[in-house]
Amino acid sequence: KSFLFNQLFDPKKNIPEGSHQYELLKHAEATLGSGNLRMAVMLPEGEDLNEWVAVNSNPNHICPYGFYVSCRYEYHWADGTNIKKPIKCSAPKYIDYLMTWVQDQLDDETLFPSKIGVPFKRNFMSVAKTILKRLFRVYAHIYHQHFDSVMQLQEEAHLNTSFKHFIFFVQEFNLIDRKELVPLQELIEKLTTKDR
Repeated sequence: KSFLFNQLFDPKKNIPEGSHQYELLKHAEATLGSGNLRMAVMLPEGEDLNEWVAVNSNPNHICPYGFYVSCRYEYHWADGTNIKKPIKCSAPKYIDYLMTWVQDQLDDETLFPSKIGVPFKRNFMSVAKTILKRLFRVYAHIYHQHFDSVMQLQEEAHLNTSFKHFIFFVQEFNLIDRKELVPLQELIEKLTTKDR
């Protein structure tokens, strides 16, 4: 079986059952099964965009695989707190830094409030965009370096569906600049053309 992000990324903050975020998460999961991924990413009527983006920014919900294998590409990491100046690192180390950083963001109640009525910080959308941009890089790495392994595991349909959902979500709310998507632009076109 494949290495799921759930094995690599253990969320400390559980969304409490019965909370508004829990209901949004259940809505997101239910719409994924509808067969129409474009509809699944749309903001539910009457819902807050920040809440919707927060619920959908968790890697457990949008990013299925994490392969810790080195490759020939050079990665640079900076989180602005512990590592202020970008450092060169391998893909596995980049992913490790990324998942730790994302977890720290998700656990920060001032950025991702779990209580209804607590406002999101002004920079919330900027942080969410950075999370999603960096998670896209993991997809790019998987497709460019590990797609053969995904095929051997017979998980390409799952990966493609998950990536398609991710792309529809970031496109729906303009969460990643087009220039950042260039490494997988051909695949994005192929996966999304028939759903326009």
